[in-house]
Amino acid sequence: MTGDPDTSQDNLQDIRLGHADRGFVGKIIRLDALVTGSSLSPQELEQRLVEMGFVEGARVEILHEGTIRRDPIAVRVDNITIALRRSEAMAVIVE
Repeated sequence: MTGDPDTSQDNLQDIRLGHADRGFVGKIIRLDALVTGSSLSPQELEQRLVEMGFVEGARVEILHEGTIRRDPIAVRVDNITIALRRSEAMAVIVE
């Protein structure tokens, strides 16, 4: 079985926000909360992220990271600044 050529090509530049470093600026592509390591269920995590403004097409920037294990991170999503654990940021796919 072969994969869809449209989806295999566009994933080369996409990363999880939890892997990005301070200063990263990008655009949200989609949410994928299945493999985050968060204590929340994937559905609950996705719902919370959407409620905070993590929606497709939104501009995202990592402003600050904590001193211990770089966690949590301060993220600006469009015009809102939010503190987020890196495990939860793993659900946000960006380019």
